[in-house]
Amino acid sequence: MSTSNSSKKTILQKINKALLIQKPWFRKVVKTIWILFLCAILGFPIYVWSVSNDLFGLFGGMPSLKAIENPENDLSSELISADGVSLGRYFRFNRSQVTYDQLSPLLVKTLVLSEDHRFYEHSGLDFWAYPRVIWGVLTFNSQGGGSTITQQLAKNLYTLELDGPIARLGKLPRRIIQKTKEWAISHQLEKNYTKEEIITMYLNTIEFSSNAYGIKVACETYFNKQPDSLNIQEAAVIVGMCQNPSLYNPQRFPQNALNKRNQVMYKLYDHGFISRRAYDSLKVLPIELKFAVQNQNQGIATYFRNVLRNELLGWCKEHGYDLWESGLKIYTTVDSKMQRYAEEAMAEHMSTLQKQFDREWKQRNRNPWVDDNTGGEIKNFLQRKIKRTGTYKSLVDRYGADSDSVEIMLNVKKPMTVFSWKGERDTLFSSMDSLNYYNRFLQTGAMAMDPKTGAIKAWVGGINHKYFKYDHVRQGTRQPGSTFKPFVYGTAIEAGYSPCLKLLDISPTIKVSGGTWRPKNSEGDYGTGEEMTIRQAMARSINSITAQMIDRVKPENVVDFAKRLGITSPLEAVPSLCLGTSDVSLYEMVAAYCSFVNLGIYIEPYYITRIEDKNGNVIANFVPKTRQAMDERTAYKMIYMLEGGVTDELGTSRGLSYDLKVNNEIGGKTGTTNKASDGWFMGITHNLVTGVWVGGDERSIHFPSWNFGQGSKSARPIWDKFMTKVYRDKNIGYGKGYFRRPATGLDMTLDCSQHIRLSSDSTVEVTDEPAWDRPRY
Repeated sequence: MSTSNSSKKTILQKINKALLIQKPWFRKVVKTIWILFLCAILGFPIYVWSVSNDLFGLFGGMPSLKAIENPENDLSSELISADGVSLGRYFRFNRSQVTYDQLSPLLVKTLVLSEDHRFYEHSGLDFWAYPRVIWGVLTFNSQGGGSTITQQLAKNLYTLELDGPIARLGKLPRRIIQKTKEWAISHQLEKNYTKEEIITMYLNTIEFSSNAYGIKVACETYFNKQPDSLNIQEAAVIVGMCQNPSLYNPQRFPQNALNKRNQVMYKLYDHGFISRRAYDSLKVLPIELKFAVQNQNQGIATYFRNVLRNELLGWCKEHGYDLWESGLKIYTTVDSKMQRYAEEAMAEHMSTLQKQFDREWKQRNRNPWVDDNTGGEIKNFLQRKIKRTGTYKSLVDRYGADSDSVEIMLNVKKPMTVFSWKGERDTLFSSMDSLNYYNRFLQTGAMAMDPKTGAIKAWVGGINHKYFKYDHVRQGTRQPGSTFKPFVYGTAIEAGYSPCLKLLDISPTIKVSGGTWRPKNSEGDYGTGEEMTIRQAMARSINSITAQMIDRVKPENVVDFAKRLGITSPLEAVPSLCLGTSDVSLYEMVAAYCSFVNLGIYIEPYYITRIEDKNGNVIANFVPKTRQAMDERTAYKMIYMLEGGVTDELGTSRGLSYDLKVNNEIGGKTGTTNKASDGWFMGITHNLVTGVWVGGDERSIHFPSWNFGQGSKSARPIWDKFMTKVYRDKNIGYGKGYFRRPATGLDMTLDCSQHIRLSSDSTVEVTDEPAWDRPRY
């Protein structure tokens, strides 16, 4: 009976259902659903096509197919050292590309599991994620966005034009159109690139806050690592920043970044990539940053980068590149280790020298700005100098030149961060305080060059590029003092004089325009009357004998000799030139001394070997220019002369560290200007020539005394420290050794006990007189 009733019930239900279908309103509903369904099926592709092609200009433009297939990205240009280390970048947006092989598998896995775990399964759009997103919105419990890595890449690569009429209707239409464009571009990206390429492009295009664009710069900025060296918690920090770089910046918002990092690592656990124990251990670890925002004031070779920038800008303009955005790789001759050693040597010595400088001037109760004519302090030095500053000019524009407000504002104290040898310090300074403070600092320049190749290996343009922008290697010129004397003696040697020629230490009286000139020695006398060889005279830096030599060989011949060796600055052909009275740059001096070591061949300093475009194609090669500047025998005799400064018992370079001189041939020349404002040292070895200058930014900044400021005390210690560091590093390849000898032999003996010269017929001829008929180069 119960079975029969159940059957009847089922039959009735079917009848009722059939009757319901016949009702008109139900049929309309079904018809409407089918129409909407068919419209969606047919209309959605038409809609996507319309957006992609900006039909009737309603949706805004789209990148071309060519642009999608070949996405462009603003890339910083990178300066690379001879040993493959990045010296810095030129950029508007600090971005540098990496390849997929340069990404650690750990970083890639963390990105995929955290951001798009079905990345390898979809074709740019993850439709399974959309129901989750919608449900999250409805329940106010969002579990993340629905954008895939490919969609996020599309958004990073292209500025999506949304200036069409429909986009202006409101936020929702604008959002829908933007998403549609992302879908279309994502589809094209998936068609044209592999998954690995998409991941690489994505990580290269993210802005990670703190002026870090792309994964490479981000890893360097936050952890001082490369992308292939991150550990799991560091990778989680970087991946967490992908969603919101500012909010999850570990430097600015450490707690936010920590929470986000742990969320990312939980996803790794949730997907089975790490164990629960590993997750529990890692989540309690702090974020250990090595944070440093990259700019032109940080890193090594800052002055070199700044000087080189202007030259590169000219080259790029000529060849159609943008230094800031073309992603060039500029390979240089600078060795990163030698550069670091040079900067360390400078800092070690200059910090100590500055203390002594300040102490001695304080003991004299005087300021270091000195009038060369009177020897007294320059009155109103700071008041006159402030008038050349932008601060003063802006105040005059605001208040008027005669307004008391200008003086008042110049002395208003305000918070500022200043340089000190103990590190940056915060203080309250007025503009006048700042000027007074910074004008007391000694500056320096140092350059090391390989004499055989012309390659510059180290370049130190000052003590701190952030606070002192002026480059003292190539930009600045100063009187070289006694470091110019080798050009006088070189002229004499070329004329046939022997290094063994003996002269008396008596200052000559030389006729000059308008009177006579008679130089004093550094001790203030006109000579002791002692007899010595010209090698000894140069080694001891005796002015009187140098003056005798320029009187013999004539100033114009000295100028000619110096020009052939690479001195390009104007030289005044006067007798006082022998004491280094014409300004030259350190850059010129190092190149000129290299001509001695290179046995008479001048080689123009060079610092760029090649330039590559962003794809690694070599677009320029550079080779140094060379020329024969003097005979190789003359050059070697000058090496012998310069060695005297180190080996002579009274030589001004005698005080070099003993370890430097063991099993090593060294030549050196100190220099100090007359009023003790510049100290120089030029040091030569068989494979490295290095020059050092020390002084104030202003010529009127003087050392407390000539003895204190002489090159052997102010500049030579930097060379000593630098070379010591270089020799200790056996991997650099610039070890000790001996100078090359002329292949043709010598035309005179360098044994001063004999003092002979070989004549053309091989007979021995004793002589002190020059041979002016020698060939010129």
